[in-house]
Amino acid sequence: MLVVAGDIGGTSTRLAWFDLEGASFAVLAEARFISREFGSLADIVALFMAEHGVTAERACFGVAGPVRGGTVVTPNLPWMVGAEELACTVGLPRVMLINDLEANAHGIPLLGEEDFFLLNQGVRDPSGNIAVISAGTGLGEVLAFREGDGYHPVACEAGHADFSPRNELESELLLHLRDEYGRVSYERIISGPGLCNIYRFFRDVRRLPENPVVAREMREQDPAAVISRAALAGSCPLCGHALDLFVSLYGAEAGNAALRYLATGGLYVGGGIAPKIIKALQGAAFMTAFTAKGRLSPLVESIPVKVILNDRAALLGAARCASLRETP
Repeated sequence: MLVVAGDIGGTSTRLAWFDLEGASFAVLAEARFISREFGSLADIVALFMAEHGVTAERACFGVAGPVRGGTVVTPNLPWMVGAEELACTVGLPRVMLINDLEANAHGIPLLGEEDFFLLNQGVRDPSGNIAVISAGTGLGEVLAFREGDGYHPVACEAGHADFSPRNELESELLLHLRDEYGRVSYERIISGPGLCNIYRFFRDVRRLPENPVVAREMREQDPAAVISRAALAGSCPLCGHALDLFVSLYGAEAGNAALRYLATGGLYVGGGIAPKIIKALQGAAFMTAFTAKGRLSPLVESIPVKVILNDRAALLGAARCASLRETP
């Protein structure tokens, strides 16, 4: 079966052409594109297909945003992605549009142990739900419940839920961001732009001195990546404070996801940020915040927590989703 699959995020769009045979996913072509350099996803797909001579029997695209009526209005891109337009581009009667975290969950069964980093051993319930939380350009979450021999993902937009501070410092952060955004969601804090928001909070509200070298690099490069690198290197106290709070907030919301979805089968941390800050996630802050859930702390402590290291998980998941069921 020839399948075109896509993992479409606010920063990058990854497309692949697979030849599926049983459990084998042979890659015939694969490419990454900078999303904002294109006017639409259809433009990217058309370019990919022309460059590689792609033909397909099925297609599935995991898109960062809510899928409604075969359409996604992307919150972190100026796009409206439509299934009908993509079907015409691919040359099929129909294509599948799913949420990118839904694709991520579909990809987990295709990964090996080497594709994960263990943060908490826990005691896995083989019949329990699993959940994925994924910080990148935005923040996504997904529940997957056990169905037969596998899991069935249920997409959601929990990353856009209201941020709830746990202490005075986080209350200050909330008030600061409320002045800028009005309403403050978890995505405003737990994401690449969110890390930058936390950095500016410590700089502008807490008055921590800014490293001029870091400030210059932030103007020239991806600012969140610069903050993370400087924090992990110990070369910028301001960046260190920002990353410490980011990790604690990430752990707290991961624990919230574990509770919301009763993820006794495991909680997976996906996205582009987590593999780059493994050293910080290994520290006490993430799991302390994850498990600090009052009377239900013992339950959350028993949940296995793994970081997804393979950045092709959602791409593989989109291909697997296309193979599992006919397009609606």
